Amino acid sequence: MTTTDLPVSRRRIAAEVWIVLGLSLGQSGVYALVNIVARLTAETPLAEQTATLNASQSERPYLDLVYQLLSIGFALVPVALALYLLSANGRSATRSLGLDGTRPGRDVGWGFALAAAIGIPGLAFYALGRAVGITVEVQASALDAYWWTVPVLVLSAFQNGLLEEVIAVGYLYERTRDLGWNRMKFIVASSLLRGSYHLYQGIGPFIGNVVMGVVFSWFYTSPRFQPGGRHRILPLVIAHTLLDIVAFVGYALVPAEWREALGIR
Repeated sequence: MTTTDLPVSRRRIAAEVWIVLGLSLGQSGVYALVNIVARLTAETPLAEQTATLNASQSERPYLDLVYQLLSIGFALVPVALALYLLSANGRSATRSLGLDGTRPGRDVGWGFALAAAIGIPGLAFYALGRAVGITVEVQASALDAYWWTVPVLVLSAFQNGLLEEVIAVGYLYERTRDLGWNRMKFIVASSLLRGSYHLYQGIGPFIGNVVMGVVFSWFYTSPRFQPGGRHRILPLVIAHTLLDIVAFVGYALVPAEWREALGIR
């Protein structure tokens, strides 16, 4: 590549990043920003408002199932696009991001460790946010109890983990390196992006997810935790999936009075 080609190449990479984000998490971030403005300017206080995750899309059970599966499937298209774009020149994007099964034991171990490190303080932070009025009441699942409810919630958790970690961490890190960004600039951008698309849940979840973004992006880029200097996104996907499974499914195992105290329906 010549010197004159470099600015053009960087412009194309920057345009590519904006397109990928515009089709995925960036779009969610813009909608969440508008949503939080609407919430803050509403007559109802933020603490008395509700955010519903995994809402039912039809009163007819099997039609609802079809809608849920379609929603999960199409939400993963930006992941396929990002991996495709990173696979230029014949390289394996899944291998370069560490989204393969070459280190299953280590990946699962770190996944559980990260989930515990984020999940336990995160629950306390959510309760604090509810107490001070900066977090809405989160309804983890509004799906009726069918035979497919739990499998769909697990698939939804996996979809969230794959989409957010591949796009907000793996893809963004690769492309910002191409743009000449340093590690700290990437960590800040990735963390703010992660916080932005959670704004619809309130200011508390925004802050909490920014912290989660710092931990995850720091872990992904840290030579200390990446043997051989090869980055691995799979522990982050596992950790995120576990966190969402607990939020979507495990909350039902918590006593009702505890859920009510935490502001979880």
